[in-house]
Amino acid sequence: MGGVGKGVTSPTANQGLNGHSVSVEIMDTTLRDGEQTSGVSFVPHEKLMVARALLNDLNVDRIEVASARVSEGEKDAVTRICKWARQSGFLHRIEVLGFVDDGTSLKWIDDCGCVNINLLCKGSEKHCRNQLKKTPEEHFEDIRRNIRMAQDMGISVNVYLEDWSNGIKNSPDYVFAMMDALKDCGIKRFMLPDTLGILNPLELLLFMRKMVKLYPGVHFDFHAHNDYDLAISNVLAAVLGGCKGIHTSVNGLGERAGNAPLASVQAILKDQFNAHTNIKEERLNDVSRMVENYSGIAIPPNRPITGDSVFTQVAGVHADGDNKANLYCNDLLPERFGRKREYALGKNSGKANILKNLEELGLELTSEQTRRVTERIIELGDKKEVVTQEDLPYIVSDVLNSVSQAEHVKLLSYMVSTAYGLKPMAALKIEINGETHEVNASGNGQFDAFMKALKQLYKDKLDRRFPHLANYAVSIPPGGRTDALVQTVITWEWNDRIYRTRGLDADQTEAAIKATIKMLNLMEEKMGGS
Repeated sequence: MGGVGKGVTSPTANQGLNGHSVSVEIMDTTLRDGEQTSGVSFVPHEKLMVARALLNDLNVDRIEVASARVSEGEKDAVTRICKWARQSGFLHRIEVLGFVDDGTSLKWIDDCGCVNINLLCKGSEKHCRNQLKKTPEEHFEDIRRNIRMAQDMGISVNVYLEDWSNGIKNSPDYVFAMMDALKDCGIKRFMLPDTLGILNPLELLLFMRKMVKLYPGVHFDFHAHNDYDLAISNVLAAVLGGCKGIHTSVNGLGERAGNAPLASVQAILKDQFNAHTNIKEERLNDVSRMVENYSGIAIPPNRPITGDSVFTQVAGVHADGDNKANLYCNDLLPERFGRKREYALGKNSGKANILKNLEELGLELTSEQTRRVTERIIELGDKKEVVTQEDLPYIVSDVLNSVSQAEHVKLLSYMVSTAYGLKPMAALKIEINGETHEVNASGNGQFDAFMKALKQLYKDKLDRRFPHLANYAVSIPPGGRTDALVQTVITWEWNDRIYRTRGLDADQTEAAIKATIKMLNLMEEKMGGS
């Protein structure tokens, strides 16, 4: 009974592979195991909001919301969740992890108004003997006693076989003895955790098929950990092996390297296995962002399904292919998950990327204007990691309003500096009508120092009147990004006329300097370049 049999197959697995849909139950443990992520602690109202989102918005089958006996704050959170769940008809879908402790956990859970316990038992002989200091028979009897107490209290029981992965590898006779001792005790689900994330998909497939073959009437859940980055692969193997339920967490939160991410589990089960779940995919991104905000753990930009970058095409050839026949799309269409495909703007942008974004904004440009906008985006992309779609109207305005006359004034180089307790300094080298000048000055700010240096040059060396700066306006695209492009529009008075020039850059001072140089060129053009 201790070995893993060869050639064991699962009808459930075969059905899925042949295209016939199988149903998989999802239990999400963000609020219990996910909260064991280092640095994560949800306050009661946050737990309630996440629980509501998981059940109401995502339609997760079950949620595990806490461990019993942790704290008074945890008890408050579970009580709030259970009160709301009872009123909303979801109470049977709320679960709390409890311990084999002669009813202490059961009383805690009952006081909260919960009706389900996930009883944590030892799934490996090593844990049983070394941690509990008990024989298997003693532990099994303790479990049965707690199950009887739960049933007397009207509490439904699921059982965790903690460290099952080590147990099935190293002490399989113990695992099967435990199953034999408990399978007729009225347990609703046996939950098989890879507690230390040690299994690979080939092992898991064999072990799960063995469990299903030996105990065909039992509902098995699988609980993955991601220590070897195999959580998602192991989830697929578990379902192929006949497992009926999968444990997930939003954004993969969890102990150490985390758990199987809910969004990825949903996508891989549906697309790679033809499995049916009750998850509402279009709400996955919203709930992921909620958990990101509450947990303080940022979603990596390249995380599948929910990462900022995963539906963004960067290379121009991809946008071109999408324009022609959706050549660079797969089944992971962003609309499935409440998102949309984007085409990055930057140094790798091609004409197709630009056209996609212009089309999205309803902007129409000539071929020449598109070429100039593309060149400007590539120039800005060398300075700025991301040029967003929100930046694009600013770039178009900058290009279309640029002075097209010859450059009479060229800023060859400049340096502006600021230091605490010292006035900002500016030093610049500038060419005006072919003559090079160097000048420096201090001011009340970096741009002020730059302007004073220019004014000094025009007054002392050129004996020319400098235009009067009448107004200075700065704007950035919406969204609040710290690396957003800055548009500076400066209003000038010169020779009794009003002029406006604009500069665009990721740096505010440089944007203002560009607007200033445009004005000086405009002056020279009006004066005939003399």
